[in-house]
Amino acid sequence: MALTYSSVTSMTVTNLNSLASSTTTGWQSAAVDNTTNVYEDAHVQVIVDMANTAPANDKCLYVLAYSALETTYTSPASGSEGTVTLTNITNTGQNIRQIGIIPYTTQDEVIESSVMSVASAFGGILPAKWGIIIANYSGAAIAATGNSVKWIGVKYS
Repeated sequence: MALTYSSVTSMTVTNLNSLASSTTTGWQSAAVDNTTNVYEDAHVQVIVDMANTAPANDKCLYVLAYSALETTYTSPASGSEGTVTLTNITNTGQNIRQIGIIPYTTQDEVIESSVMSVASAFGGILPAKWGIIIANYSGAAIAATGNSVKWIGVKYS
């Protein structure tokens, strides 16, 4: 069995830029429709430029995935790029799946995540529609520029 990869796709990150550190406010991507390409997985990588503030709180960003069969997305996601209101990320279960944690350990750093599998959050199968949520509880805001969230589709043939 061989792997094939799609081209890399950049997500719109307008509302990720300048996202403050918070236990209840995050960023959500627009939903990705997987019903045409039918990828088995999507690999996601996040790169964020942090503001010049020392790490505090949980010293990390939480990367989560949401899904849908049609257009009813996992609460609290809407399927549109923007901010999202979460329950307290530090002590309350979320109705979305965690796919990674990005540590923020050094003031004013650019942090790059490892590549994260979306399908792994859903029993190994990529949903018909999916998206990403990032909760920043690092103690620092995300910078106004220099941020990206990219994904690549994976097929087994």
